[in-house]
Amino acid sequence: MKHFLRLAAALACLTNLHAADPLELGPFGIGSCHINNRSPEDAARWVPQMQAIGLRYYRSSCTGWAQVEPEEGKFDWKALDAHIAYLQEHGFITGGLLNGGVRWNTLDKSGALPVNNLPAWSRYVSEIVKHSKDRIKRWEIWNEPPNGTGKDQTPADYAKIVISAYDAAKAADPTCQIGLATKSVHINYLDQAIRAEAKDHFDYITLHPYEVLNGIADNAGTEAVYMNIVPVVRKMLAALNPEKVNVPILFTEIGCDVKKGADTQAHALIKAYTMGIAQGVACIQWFEGMDGDSGPLGLLDRKGVQRPSYTAMAQMIQHLGQHPEYLGWTLLNQKHYSFVFQGDKGTVMITWGHKGPADEVRFTKPVQQGNPLTGGVTSSENVSLTVAPIFVLDAPDEIVNQAKLNKGKPLTWGGDYAEAKSISVTVDGKQIEKGLHTLSGDSVAGAVVAYGGSARAGNVPGGNLFIVDPTFLSYTSTPIEITAVVRRNEGNDNAGFKLVYESTKGFKTAKSGWFTVPDNKQWHTVRWQIDDAQFVNYWGYNFALESDGSQFNQYYLQSVTVTKRE
Repeated sequence: MKHFLRLAAALACLTNLHAADPLELGPFGIGSCHINNRSPEDAARWVPQMQAIGLRYYRSSCTGWAQVEPEEGKFDWKALDAHIAYLQEHGFITGGLLNGGVRWNTLDKSGALPVNNLPAWSRYVSEIVKHSKDRIKRWEIWNEPPNGTGKDQTPADYAKIVISAYDAAKAADPTCQIGLATKSVHINYLDQAIRAEAKDHFDYITLHPYEVLNGIADNAGTEAVYMNIVPVVRKMLAALNPEKVNVPILFTEIGCDVKKGADTQAHALIKAYTMGIAQGVACIQWFEGMDGDSGPLGLLDRKGVQRPSYTAMAQMIQHLGQHPEYLGWTLLNQKHYSFVFQGDKGTVMITWGHKGPADEVRFTKPVQQGNPLTGGVTSSENVSLTVAPIFVLDAPDEIVNQAKLNKGKPLTWGGDYAEAKSISVTVDGKQIEKGLHTLSGDSVAGAVVAYGGSARAGNVPGGNLFIVDPTFLSYTSTPIEITAVVRRNEGNDNAGFKLVYESTKGFKTAKSGWFTVPDNKQWHTVRWQIDDAQFVNYWGYNFALESDGSQFNQYYLQSVTVTKRE
């Protein structure tokens, strides 16, 4: 591993002899928190270690409004110029983040979008883009809105600063690219911003799918949800702004808290990049390089010590190269996800198993198996699959060919529900998911036998969060009915909940409000008629039965069904 790092660093230094194209983009990117991103001195603590493993695409230099225009009309470029120069010396292509308020702007409240002082905002954008135009070409508008916006500000307000920034930036540098941004996978917010005249005023889109990756890190079986992020964005663009349907989509932040476990973080990183590249994400910028004022989420801890995720990132780049070609996906033993790529030196298959006991997979010939957490490679006809991903460096032709046939097809999640009228999850000794899933999964289904029948306790962790199979319903707002069959517990404790669902305006409580479970004498069916559902997995799920804490969640849940009313 050390030999590889020295070689990678040497190659990166050679790359610096040639001027990099600031519009170049590839999948392997990195980002930083504020305290590790203010100066060359900050960067020197961790950037060389990122360069050593081949990371190349940096989210943003110190381009915040307050950082470059501390006084109205007086621009200070020293810190920005020094930081960009340092990054370029270490082989990085950096973007810029147009973000933040300034104390001297008295027309807008602190922590709000500067909609009441668009001339000042426009001047900032114009000056920084003009000053940096030979070094920065990609400019992201705001950091994960609606975060960092005013309490009463709307996507229409965000659209105002996007339009102002787009016009100012393009006047200063017609070749620059403007990014439309949102938090998490809040596609509803992007939808509303585009409807509010941001249409045609962007060149790429940025997302921060932390919550969706969290399901992957927890081995909840939600790979199909993660793999549907780009498709649902493109579906939205096709409906609202078809001229932009093929713009690049970047994950300018994504990460996994190391408190879940250092190996778990590394596994999540491999899966994030594997499935991100597979669905066509143009660049994935892990948050972050080194622990700082968030997390801990870094590839390095605060002392610069490498975590397993650092080695995993190095192995990804070593085996896939800077610009891998996605060939397709397949299922090993008809159930384990496997993704095949053309790397610099040959085909690479990245695969892992489901939560539970290891499953043995037998190939038709010995294959080279790479351990991404150690860099070790072994050869065998058999692979023992667990939730820990592995590299298969010379997969048999029949597997590669099958993967190619699946390229472009949605990832299956227990079946194809595209033509289904309804989907459901029921508990009958075990959790049975037919197109409707919970974040609890089988391991916490609980399968509580109550009153002579099967049910699951309403207070099972994750058991009240539901995910609709993306092939059944995704983005398109279709009238639906949701039904739940419930009963109080043996003690007949007061219990109830409200339905909260993803709507065209974001998460929303159903009109009927609170439902009190009547008693424990029989099963009770509650129904909701929903006309404005828009399922995009903003936070990694589509609807929830919320009991507002632990006092009123002492009930049993027998089944939940979602039916299209059309």
